Amino acid sequence: MSVGTLYTSQTKETGKLIKVVAAYGGVSIDVNAEYKHMETNKTSEFLAKFPHGKIPAFEGKNGFKLFEGVVIAKYIASLAPNSGLLGSSSTDAALVDQWAHLIENELGLLTDNIRGMTAGTLAYSKPIHTTFLSRQERTLTTLNQHLTQNTFLVGERITLADLVFAIYIQRGVSLTIDAPIRAKIPAVLRLFETIVNQPKVKDVYGETTYIEKGVQFTPPTKEKEPKPAAAPKEKKPKAKEVDDEEEDEPSVPPEPKVKNPLDDLPKSSFNLEDWKRAYSNKDTRGKDGALEWLYEHLDKEGFSLWRVDFKYNEELTQTFMSSNQIGGFFNRLEASRKYLFGSMGVLGKANDSVISGALIARGQDIEPVINVAPDWESYTFSKIDLADSAQKEFFEGALAWDLKIDGKEWVDGKNFK
Repeated sequence: MSVGTLYTSQTKETGKLIKVVAAYGGVSIDVNAEYKHMETNKTSEFLAKFPHGKIPAFEGKNGFKLFEGVVIAKYIASLAPNSGLLGSSSTDAALVDQWAHLIENELGLLTDNIRGMTAGTLAYSKPIHTTFLSRQERTLTTLNQHLTQNTFLVGERITLADLVFAIYIQRGVSLTIDAPIRAKIPAVLRLFETIVNQPKVKDVYGETTYIEKGVQFTPPTKEKEPKPAAAPKEKKPKAKEVDDEEEDEPSVPPEPKVKNPLDDLPKSSFNLEDWKRAYSNKDTRGKDGALEWLYEHLDKEGFSLWRVDFKYNEELTQTFMSSNQIGGFFNRLEASRKYLFGSMGVLGKANDSVISGALIARGQDIEPVINVAPDWESYTFSKIDLADSAQKEFFEGALAWDLKIDGKEWVDGKNFK
């Protein structure tokens, strides 16, 4: 049974947060499908319920009314006490509030202000832009330091603080938290990937867009003297959905594509796509298996084999979270899909595991292939020599998912194909 009705727009991140909390806590809410931003919230009927005219807004079945996104999310979490979203003690509840407020004010608000300045809806100031980015990085550093020592923001399970964190990180990585910054915060990205891939809320969070370079301000071009022309017919502008009290961002021309130096390598006889199909359709080991196919066709000059190991295995806790981390790493390698194949896994058990695996990469240098992932420096890469029996055994074990390292057995794995 629904506990009430939510009024929000598709673009409002705190509206998404409330839906995430409801989904994670198993609380049923209705979302008003008729709501149109900057229209519905200006009507006398809406203002009679919510005088400030702001979204998201929530009306309970009992007539109880709330606005302010994080506050509504906290209320919804309180209706699911068994979810643990507000912690298990008054101390936990205070810590949840601490992290939620820090992230909203020192990350989310700054992201919105930077977006507004670079889009032209707020007056642009380079010193203020720089200050906001510095404050964001300080907050991300604080979060990364905490998450290097802790699995979640509060306690040993997911709380509202983690769900708030993921909402604002997801928005940030699409606007201001660019590749150079992301390379400095592996623990932040690890928790982010863990939260947005939780089965209960994965569909609500949706896809994440990672930018390489943060949004920049482009000064408007000077207008040319207009030529005399016939008066244009007046056209009624179409209504469009925008962020709260903010016009849509003007379109920005796409950055010119930069040619990848890997495309200048001598043509290879080894077809990586054929290998990926062979790996997918054949048994890995055995006669006429994928490994046999690989050894027959591999061009050792045009491609190289690599062992990859996570540098910070002491940070790993639950094995499913480590598997999600691999998935996140592979997602961030998307731009190198035509140059790379990978098989990585988690070996061991909870609080005593490692991440390791093997890659097949175009060329003889791994960095140009994997540096598209902002967290690539969180891993070590060592070239595999198949003439060495131990290295060959490692490579085959990683591809067959039966690799063992120091007695730790393969628990779960992912492929990059």
